[in-house]
Amino acid sequence: MKAHAHRTAAGAVDPVLVEVMGSALASIVEEMGETLVRAAYSSNIKERRDCTASLFDADGHMLAQAELASPIHLGSLIGVVAAVLERFPAEEIRPGDTFLSNDPYSGGGSHLPDMVLVTPVFAEGKLTAWAANLAHHADFGDRGHAHIFQEGIRIPPVRFAREGTIVEDVFQLVLTNCQVPTERKADFRAQLAANRLAVNRYGELTARYGRTTMTATAAALLDYTERRTRAAIAEVPDGTYTFTDRFDCPELGEEELELRLRVTVEGDELRFDFADNPPQVRASVNMVWTALYATVYYAVKTLVDPDIPSNAGLHRPIRIDAPLGSIVNCVEPAAVNGRTETCQRVVDLIHGALATAVPERVTAASNGANTGVHFSGLDSRTGRYFVYLETIGGGSGARAAKDGLDGVQVHVTNTSNLPVEALETEYPLVVEAYELVPDSGGAGRTRGGMGIRRTLRVEEHDVRFQLDTSRRLSRPWGLAGGLSGRPAAVELSDGAQPVTGGCTVLQPGDRVSVITAGAGGYGDPAERDPEEAARDSREGSVTTKASDEDAARP
Repeated sequence: MKAHAHRTAAGAVDPVLVEVMGSALASIVEEMGETLVRAAYSSNIKERRDCTASLFDADGHMLAQAELASPIHLGSLIGVVAAVLERFPAEEIRPGDTFLSNDPYSGGGSHLPDMVLVTPVFAEGKLTAWAANLAHHADFGDRGHAHIFQEGIRIPPVRFAREGTIVEDVFQLVLTNCQVPTERKADFRAQLAANRLAVNRYGELTARYGRTTMTATAAALLDYTERRTRAAIAEVPDGTYTFTDRFDCPELGEEELELRLRVTVEGDELRFDFADNPPQVRASVNMVWTALYATVYYAVKTLVDPDIPSNAGLHRPIRIDAPLGSIVNCVEPAAVNGRTETCQRVVDLIHGALATAVPERVTAASNGANTGVHFSGLDSRTGRYFVYLETIGGGSGARAAKDGLDGVQVHVTNTSNLPVEALETEYPLVVEAYELVPDSGGAGRTRGGMGIRRTLRVEEHDVRFQLDTSRRLSRPWGLAGGLSGRPAAVELSDGAQPVTGGCTVLQPGDRVSVITAGAGGYGDPAERDPEEAARDSREGSVTTKASDEDAARP
């Protein structure tokens, strides 16, 4: 079938074909993601699915992203094609080439563990698209976070494979700088396989429709998404909305930062102004611009139309202003490994600001963190170094008509938990408790979700433990009279060295309990359905003590 057969008499791309192509591209990225998960070696990818897959047009505009992804992963993708093209002239790029990048300042990334492989897609001899995937390589344990040079190996865009063959010198350089190279080697090969599949699938579509039609249809798909986004924004009342929230993390000790946002809705456009936010800090929680943009795009999508396709058309009606050198738009050499903690608070700022504009679409504050636990050390069973990473869910915010969910990943995170059986098989750790925390969800007409308690016992000597979390010093807020959720905490067994700056060293038999925050409630608690309240008590979500405490609160 010839390409021009898919155009209308006026020259526009057939809208039916646009819909078909959008579904085809979405199928490709989902198949890429599943290929990566199934071929991966490390538990963080094959079990926790801490990865994503995507397609871009020739100029680096995103066409599709796999749904298995965490929204924050977009922050490690949206700048990568531009970074590659800045370093490698297009005329020097060949079929089968693959580029590796992770650096937030020169490679389009958002933190160093997110290793991105991007592969050009050629059609009819011309560069037409890019396949890119990201895998969070759970390596780089026992690191400092005063600046980015402590956080791992920085990789600007480099040619990782040349015409289908791995550049061995580059591969060995990267592996030498990793603490668990066996895992890294296998995971990188899984990433190569995922991109190779995408190139083949895109080639099949091009063979059917032709390069001209593929390019025109991709452009029309972005235009369609832009129209839907603008139409959805136009339904939000015009005005300027502000919100302030508090942010803490273990690296900052007992210090709290105050984060601010001003949102302006004007017609079918949105402006996010992050002026007057704190300067970047000597800790890992700074955000580069890619992380900030990815977070804002996620929050907009959730509030205006969650069914809008995930592509660059969504980004066009959105303007983001953030001062350079601030915690939300840092400059080199700021550390960024724990940037997701701050990203979660940015979502809270956006939801809090727009709660008065679209209250029925906004949830109360969720647990407000990406609670990451890191255990690393020498495993005497294998004689090898191990790095165990997991992010633990918490409560999600109550909705206007429904309770929040208990013990889930929220907002910009979307990874699975690591099954206890896999954890205890692969690492010298024992899980002694894994449970929901009663009374942690805020009361309201609808109740906030509960946080999680996870207790692990260490089986080896000198195991370094690092905790990333937030909402220890503040509580996730409620809406419309709903009460706040309970804060996060960490508890250690007697005799264990205390956590200082988020870190400690543990010995055999030491136990650490990580308790994640609950979430805020929505509406007056006195308006809760009696049957729902009875169920809360019956299931142990709310105890009599908590009910009495809530009743006494102003």
